[in-house]
Amino acid sequence: MSDITLYTSSTCPYCHAAKSLLTQRGLGFTEIDVSTNPAARAEAQARSQRRTVPQIFAGEQHIGGFDDLQAWFAKQG
Repeated sequence: MSDITLYTSSTCPYCHAAKSLLTQRGLGFTEIDVSTNPAARAEAQARSQRRTVPQIFAGEQHIGGFDDLQAWFAKQG
């Protein structure tokens, strides 16, 4: 599986849920907290064309938010 990157905020419940789901599945990920890093927030928005968190990527593939991550796993089987 490609490297997984999560753009998150420390106060976001969906971010915590996404991290928990990935951990439960035994998948490592890189977390980038955009709440204290304006450059990372701009990067996340440029990559995803969205302003919300979490924004999740598998390599260069944009998965989306938490609901999208659940759907992505359902498709994977």
